[in-house]
Amino acid sequence: MTLLLWCVLVAICAFGFLNGFRDASNSVAAAVRTRALTPSIAVVLAACFTVIGTLLGTAFGSSLIAAVELNVPDGAPGLAILLTAVLAAGGWGLFCWYRAVPMSSTQAVISGFAGASGASALLGGDGVDGVTRMLLGGVVIPLLLTPVIAYALSYLVVIPLTWRLRHASSGDVNTVGRMGQSITTGAVALGHGLQDGQRTAAMLTLALVAGNTASGQGIPFWAQAVAAGCLGAGVLCGGWRITHTIAYRLVAIDPLRGMGAQSVSAAMLFVGAIALHMPLSTTQAVTSSIVGAGANQRFESVVWRRVAGVAAYWLLTPLACIAAAGVLFLAVHPLLG
Repeated sequence: MTLLLWCVLVAICAFGFLNGFRDASNSVAAAVRTRALTPSIAVVLAACFTVIGTLLGTAFGSSLIAAVELNVPDGAPGLAILLTAVLAAGGWGLFCWYRAVPMSSTQAVISGFAGASGASALLGGDGVDGVTRMLLGGVVIPLLLTPVIAYALSYLVVIPLTWRLRHASSGDVNTVGRMGQSITTGAVALGHGLQDGQRTAAMLTLALVAGNTASGQGIPFWAQAVAAGCLGAGVLCGGWRITHTIAYRLVAIDPLRGMGAQSVSAAMLFVGAIALHMPLSTTQAVTSSIVGAGANQRFESVVWRRVAGVAAYWLLTPLACIAAAGVLFLAVHPLLG
């Protein structure tokens, strides 16, 4: 394999680790906030189920390959598109981690891919077929619908939960909620693996396709295993800066509402990966679910100013990653000749 291909594979693995590191907060934030699980147990549980979700199947990852394979030209130009997209998304992810802001790694890398493809077209190269469809289905629609649906469903699911336990003592309600969160934490992590883990495996396969060392007719098991290891290791390290933001800075939430929020976000990730084959943001599903469940209380518990700040970063992510990947591709293009 060429040096450029090795660089792309290493960059994708590093991005997978960063993805797990940042998105550990999605699985553990609510459970840690309500003391359903200790931080150490929560991250180990999340890492295990993230690995399982990544290894569970390849249907979602294969659908991603089929959706974008035509956008990856063979040889150095295609590898450069992948490399600059991953570097742009990873750089934006590190910036958001430093700012302790949850953001979508999925939408960042898809936007980066579109930006690099656009720069390639600007220079007369290939790799732009289907970019509009890719951005619409992978970024715009999920960005507009995921937070709204997650918020609404979590707000509504609190109603039957509280009605069912209306005669129970507060201690019993919290016990049920914490027990439920022990299960739903694993469910969210499983959904994270199904979504982000299989996406990472698909990116590794696409790199091999661009490097003319694979056919793209399926995801090899080694790619799944590498993706699972990278994400699992990242989750074990835990991005606690973002966990603090989701768990403590946006909304006050109790164990029962935490269980409801995690159930909704896990269900959305499962439906997106298994039924719709649509890339959904784990971060947006979890954060919006927690805010929605916390909003359904008799007292005001949501810090809307901070929620609006997080939403602004979500809207800025596609623009920043498209621009950064495009500039990076223009910078490295002279080296491809």
